[in-house]
Amino acid sequence: MEDIGIYVFIIIAAIIGLWIILWFIPIALWFSALLSGVRISLIQLIFMRWRKVPPSVIVKALINSTKAGLTLSRDQLEAHYLAGGNVINVVNALISADKANIELDFNSATAIDLAGRDVFEAVQMSVNPKVIDTPPVAAVAKDGIQLIAKARVTVRANIKQLVGGAGEETVLARVGEGVVSSIGSAKSHKEVLENPDSISKVVLDKGLDAGTAFEILSIDIADIDIGKNIGAVLQMDQANADKNIAQAKAEERRAMAVALEQENKALAQEMRAKVIEAEAQVPKAMADAFQKGNMGIMDYMRIKNVESDTAMRRSISKDDKDQTKE
Repeated sequence: MEDIGIYVFIIIAAIIGLWIILWFIPIALWFSALLSGVRISLIQLIFMRWRKVPPSVIVKALINSTKAGLTLSRDQLEAHYLAGGNVINVVNALISADKANIELDFNSATAIDLAGRDVFEAVQMSVNPKVIDTPPVAAVAKDGIQLIAKARVTVRANIKQLVGGAGEETVLARVGEGVVSSIGSAKSHKEVLENPDSISKVVLDKGLDAGTAFEILSIDIADIDIGKNIGAVLQMDQANADKNIAQAKAEERRAMAVALEQENKALAQEMRAKVIEAEAQVPKAMADAFQKGNMGIMDYMRIKNVESDTAMRRSISKDDKDQTKE
């Protein structure tokens, strides 16, 4: 029984050892590359393990490129992988570009890939243009009517501008700006509704794809809706503002008038008090005049007659005013 256990242990150890050897020395991968016409030695595959480069990725990329008629070296692929690139994606992009007669070399493809863009998707977009829908863009015509437009932008990837070129957000922002400018320059919103293609023509003529990673093929206005009457709203707001200003000024004038009236009343009361005070001094002055002989009885009677005549005139004037009111 002990001998059987030893044999089983040896067999299991042999299997594990064989698996480790085959993993470290990828004979199957080397044989697959050999059958595909890719010349690569077992020593190089082992060295890839030491350099922490997966041999399967490099061999697969070499097989795909060789079958497609492209000539790529192992060193190029390893260098790109070690730089953090997507080797399979780059090879697929080169194959697609070659089949579509698009000029794309290995250095350009790797630069695009390392820049963070999907080079394979860019090649596909060069062959099959992409349609981008813009968000609703609101603009106001010269007659004050707001229009809300939606556009569809057909773009094609510009391979030469993928490195350093602006993305979709910039294209959408420029198209939105062009739509706003085109609608804003229209004399009436009816002109825009009658000829929506005029917006597309104006926007296309501005060359909005300059400096971007795309080439704009067409701009189509998908929908235009009528929004608010912004002109009327602004006029109403202005009228309300003018009314509030006028009310504030009127209230200021009323307050000033009230203050002036109060001031006049205070002055009148002050003058009345002085008059009363002066009238209170008259009898005393008359008594002094009698004592000093400066005033006689006839003078006193004339003064009384004047006072009676004055009182009579005031009474007659008051009666006339009352009759006029009735």
